[in-house]
Amino acid sequence: MRFAFETSPQDTTWPELLAVWQAADGIELFESGWTSDHFHATHAADPATPRLEAWTSLAALAQATRRLRLGTLVTGIHYRHPAVLAKMAATVDVLSGGRLELGVGAGWNAEESRAYGIELGTPKERSDRFEEACQVLTSLLSPRPATTFHGAHYRLTDARCDPKPLQRPHPPLCVGGNGEKRTLRTAARYAQHWNYDIGPLDGFRRARDILHAHCADLGRDPSDIRLSCQIRHAGDAPATAATSAAFAAEGAQLAIVYLTPPYTPAVLEPLAEALAELATTTTGR
Repeated sequence: MRFAFETSPQDTTWPELLAVWQAADGIELFESGWTSDHFHATHAADPATPRLEAWTSLAALAQATRRLRLGTLVTGIHYRHPAVLAKMAATVDVLSGGRLELGVGAGWNAEESRAYGIELGTPKERSDRFEEACQVLTSLLSPRPATTFHGAHYRLTDARCDPKPLQRPHPPLCVGGNGEKRTLRTAARYAQHWNYDIGPLDGFRRARDILHAHCADLGRDPSDIRLSCQIRHAGDAPATAATSAAFAAEGAQLAIVYLTPPYTPAVLEPLAEALAELATTTTGR
């Protein structure tokens, strides 16, 4: 198993967030860092809790680090037109030296969508839109010179995305979500990485099996899709390692450890030490 960390850019300050990322950049066990993408605070007692915007802060973090791969868990596709998101992603990949992981999902937050006047849509509309968005993203970020796409939700005519990202054919597409009929099928069709949000082990097991069944239906090798899980770290490093081991036994290849505020670099070394034995055992390093 390999390891990453996640920080939500809310209920914190930029210096605190930056300090954690720069410290983690120097700890080899953490291969990537992730942030979440919302406009309002989520899971906060006070809805007015400040929250930094995900992609602009991700660009700054890319410049402040040298090694960590980085991405969002995940960007709701309705927040930004996928052609605009592709342009943003290509830029972050270039300025990070080819370290971007492009995390996307169908979207779910009705409260902030309503507040910002962004149409969320019905579950079917979200799934249809997400399917089209994955096609738009992978086409624009690929080496092809221009993209023309005529769908029900998006229409592009000779759209260009230059400069192209450094990673070829495009930055890995990480699909987040457990929708059995549509989201997991979209992941089976387009993703290089599927992420299971914080949840029970049996939920991961079921979603994994459904993802692999969709792969079989589509004629895709399931080993082409990396499996990751999010694990909340409550301050007990051995407990986090034990939970990671349980998910590894069910096929999770990457544990993304969700850190909770207040953010401090002091949490990283004890966490890395607790996870190191699992990393050695499962990767043979």
